[in-house]
Amino acid sequence: MWKTKSYLAMKTDFEEKAAAQLITSDLSDIAVAVNNLAHHIIIIIGVSDFGISVLQIIASIAAIYLLILDRTNWKTNIFTSLLIPYIFFSAPSWIFAIFREEIGKWIALIAVVLRLFAPRHFPDWLELPAALILLIVVAPNLFANTCRSNAVGVVVCLIIACYLLQEHIRASGGFRDSFTKAHGISNTVGIILLLVFPIWTLVVYITT
Repeated sequence: MWKTKSYLAMKTDFEEKAAAQLITSDLSDIAVAVNNLAHHIIIIIGVSDFGISVLQIIASIAAIYLLILDRTNWKTNIFTSLLIPYIFFSAPSWIFAIFREEIGKWIALIAVVLRLFAPRHFPDWLELPAALILLIVVAPNLFANTCRSNAVGVVVCLIIACYLLQEHIRASGGFRDSFTKAHGISNTVGIILLLVFPIWTLVVYITT
């Protein structure tokens, strides 16, 4: 009788160990599958035109966000005029093409006419947006097509983002203050978002 109980106990222990091993193996397979899925999604998003367009939209929105902050009480001493060439090189192709056509020319014409003949009615906050439209309209094809579609434009965006980040950190009084001060956090987040597009795009260029 004692042998039967011992045999049953050993059999139960063996079944429990086998079940535990099966569960561990299944969890390991699931982890590998999730890791592969995430890796493939990252590759698809990063390499595809849609993925790059999403990053360009995020970068452009971050740059516009910083321009808006610069006109509020959250203003810092960073050289925000550099955001204009950043938007020029990071704007999605379909948005860039729209302002490259007649609509952009009309906006540029109206801005120039207002600036020349009615300067009092031309608000200061419109100067940089108007400069961006003018830049898009008059830019030669070398910059509008060639440089925007290769690593040159991405490198320019990376240099601008890095420069703005170090200028912001210095203006905030140090790296820690740029993340702890109320007026510093918003600018820091915006500038970090500027870095995402050029860094990721360069990684894709290098790895593909």
